[in-house]
Amino acid sequence: MTPYNQRIEAFVELGKYLTDFCEKCYANDDSIDLEFKEIVVRAQQENGWFTQENILHALSEWGHLLTQENLGDWLSGYDLESVESPKTIGIVMAGNIPLVGFHDFLSVILSGHKVLAKLSSNDKRLLPHLVNFLIGKDPSLKERIAFVDGKMEGFDAVIATGSNNTGRYFEYYFGQKPHIIRKNRNSVAILTGKEPPEELTALGEDIFRYYGLGCRNVSKIYVPKGYDFEPFFKAMFSYGDIIHQHKYANNYDYNKAVYLMSNFKILDNGFLVLKEEASLSSPISVLFYSYYDSEETLWKELDALKEHIQCVVSNQDRDGDVGFGNTQKPRLKDYADGVDTMAFLLQL
Repeated sequence: MTPYNQRIEAFVELGKYLTDFCEKCYANDDSIDLEFKEIVVRAQQENGWFTQENILHALSEWGHLLTQENLGDWLSGYDLESVESPKTIGIVMAGNIPLVGFHDFLSVILSGHKVLAKLSSNDKRLLPHLVNFLIGKDPSLKERIAFVDGKMEGFDAVIATGSNNTGRYFEYYFGQKPHIIRKNRNSVAILTGKEPPEELTALGEDIFRYYGLGCRNVSKIYVPKGYDFEPFFKAMFSYGDIIHQHKYANNYDYNKAVYLMSNFKILDNGFLVLKEEASLSSPISVLFYSYYDSEETLWKELDALKEHIQCVVSNQDRDGDVGFGNTQKPRLKDYADGVDTMAFLLQL
């Protein structure tokens, strides 16, 4: 077996391991991997946004993605034999949602390069455990994966993900090296008023999954003039238990109070505030909305904002749009910010 095939096989085995772990966790199966279960508990304790439900969702999605077929489909368009001398790729990982940096990690390893990863303090438990599993399946990976706590040094290129503020910091420190630097982006949904209830309910997954902390979460909706919000709120009803998460509830209470004291006009259903706002980036527990006159003018507006938008959710069958309920189920070829990470790595 070639080193490349051995790496692929290790990730396929990881996919099976993640799927098995999630299934046993959901079923309260006593044969579950207790070490991994304890790591999930530790991750929850260290980050109040990382509930077991959200951690398992992330693990389950990666379990579904890491199959021989999915990896083969994704990688078939690349010349993976082109890397003659492996480079060390620094990866600065965010910690807003569980394993948010795993796609970068996967891309670097499968491109034939080495990983030098700087984990977020908000998500420092999950990836090291998965790395230990991978090394158990392919011991050669031990020489290709390293973690760093302090200053990152000795790298040939970097992939860094953060906010607009940290993006400026990244540009300053990493700008002299080949790099991909990601900043704030948000996702939006386009409603026509003709969506069936099941589509609106699915939209709730795009809004509430990970408490809206991901760049693929919908933070704003566009609705036609005269839009009736009653069907929307009715569809959101099934997500009402989110208010029982204290960090989310604190954000809801605070944002609602600020808007009311400022005499802003808002819509509210007891766990989600809707506010008419031009901005794309809404606070936790708040969804912004804007009216549009025609779809043609809306598409032009969104095209002008494309550098700030991660996903557009709609049922219009436009190229690149995401279906309702699927923003947090990206495919392997759905690169963040539309930048082909694998192509970047293979041309180094």
